[in-house]
Amino acid sequence: MIRCCVVIPVYNHPHKLKELLTAIEPHELDVLMVDDGSDKQAAAAIAATADQFSFVQLKVLETNAGKGGAVMAGLRWAAQLDYSHAIQVDADYQHNMSDLPAFQQLSSHHPEAVICGIPEYDETVNKGRYYARYLTHVWVWINTLSLDIKDSMCGFRSYPVQSTIGLIDRVNVGQRMNFDTEILVRLHWQGTQVINITTRVVYHEDVPSNFRIFKDNVGISWMHTRLFFGMLLRLPVLLYRKFTT
Repeated sequence: MIRCCVVIPVYNHPHKLKELLTAIEPHELDVLMVDDGSDKQAAAAIAATADQFSFVQLKVLETNAGKGGAVMAGLRWAAQLDYSHAIQVDADYQHNMSDLPAFQQLSSHHPEAVICGIPEYDETVNKGRYYARYLTHVWVWINTLSLDIKDSMCGFRSYPVQSTIGLIDRVNVGQRMNFDTEILVRLHWQGTQVINITTRVVYHEDVPSNFRIFKDNVGISWMHTRLFFGMLLRLPVLLYRKFTT
């Protein structure tokens, strides 16, 4: 029997939190929200919103650690509270919370797997960002020698807590926007099954993005470089796995 919670990293994004938490509420899941060092005004709004929902707990990081740092803090918190699985959800309410039961069910049937969303976009998607994602997709397919990870950038996914914590304790995983992709590649490398599930994604024009065009793109490029050389070091194992399973 799995025990599941929702982990929400949030940084200066109180805009859609109430709507997001209202959408989560019918699914009777505890929420662990990690405020990643938001500014004073946003932090007050985030705390006030969290206080409106009895199933929400809030942890505030004193300094901004990046999205990955906030997710990792949430996963460690989930482990301390004895949750077996944590469903990561972005704070900007892009994701369809009606799919939460599907993520839970897949985690229940495949408790050692990571369940990863494949976005189904509508007309709100930024076309430039949409097509740019394919560069990361190709690098992920190269670095895993597989097509197992359909979309490594979707922030809606369910982690098996203990094995994921074990990985981030052993390896220096990127703490910013590179986290979502890197953690999936490294979980795949260690033999974790990746199960993909389609999920509707909507972009909200009134929610600013925390993506830093130059710094985050540089960080993602450096991540792909590190992963490529990591793949080369693991090449015999990855080839053996590819042709024997």
